[in-house]
Formats: sequence, C-alpha cells, structure tokens
Amino acid sequence: MTGLTHFDGQGHAHMVDVSEKPVTARVAVARGSVVMSAATLALITSGQAKKGDVLGIARLAGIMGAKKTADLIPLCHPLPITKVALDLTPDPSLPGIVVQATVKTGGQTGVEMEALTAVSVACLTIYDMVKAVEKSMRIEGIRLVLKEGGKSGRFEAPEAPTP
Repeated sequence: MTGLTHFDGQGHAHMVDVSEKPVTARVAVARGSVVMSAATLALITSGQAKKGDVLGIARLAGIMGAKKTADLIPLCHPLPITKVALDLTPDPSLPGIVVQATVKTGGQTGVEMEALTAVSVACLTIYDMVKAVEKSMRIEGIRLVLKEGGKSGRFEAPEAPTP
C-alpha cells in the first residue's frame, strides 16, 4: 500500500498525522458542470424557477458544503477555511451551468476535498432546484483544476476535453 497515505502499514484506514507539517498558505480550485436543456437554462437565468434564485442558493450550498467536508468525508481533517468562493456561470454552449469553487486556508494540509465538495454540493443543489422541470440533467466533469501550497507544490490540471 505504499504511496497511499490513508492506509497504515497493515492496510488499515487511518487519518494522516499532519502535526509535523509546516503551516503554509494553501489554495484549491475545482470545477464541474450541470448540463441541461436550453429551456431549463433559460428558466434559471431569467429567475423564473419556482423554488427561487437557483444560482444564489447553489452558491450558498457550495460554501456550506466546503465547510462541512470533514463531516462528510471520513478521513478529511477539519480545517480553518479562510475563503470559499463559488462562480456559477451559465454556458449556452453546454447548455448548462459551470460551477467553480476556490477554497483557501493557512494550514498543515490542503483544501482539495473542500473545493471538490463545494462544487459537488452546488451542482446537486442546482439539480434539486429545477428537477421538477428536467430530471434528465447531468452533473459532469467534477475535478480538481488547481492546487497550490504544501510539500507537493503546485498542480494545474490540463484542460478537460469538451463533452
């Protein structure tokens, strides 16, 4: 099990001990999308969805998701998050909404999982808010696109292929 830090020498899952790691500035950016019909996208962007402001509520849900990551993912450390920002961009070429989350902390471990959770929860919230008009929406391409800080330094993902 070498290379897998969440397993001990006997192959048992454990929370990684980060107490000896230095505190550094860390940032992670994740992205994903909700693909839907042009009519559903128009409903969202015109503010006519029956449940209210879809993008505003999804933004808040994503922020809350980032803050609750350690409660959802068993081996994640609870972190002092210093910033969570979500950009929800209508994209007629999908058609759909592109969701991007940026999460920052000053700590001993990274915030990749918090950024991925923020995107996932925001996408699920978009789905929930308009599923009454379109159940066939797809949540796609959730991935880490940038990570900075810590021992491994900077990671930048190559651009994902267009679906």
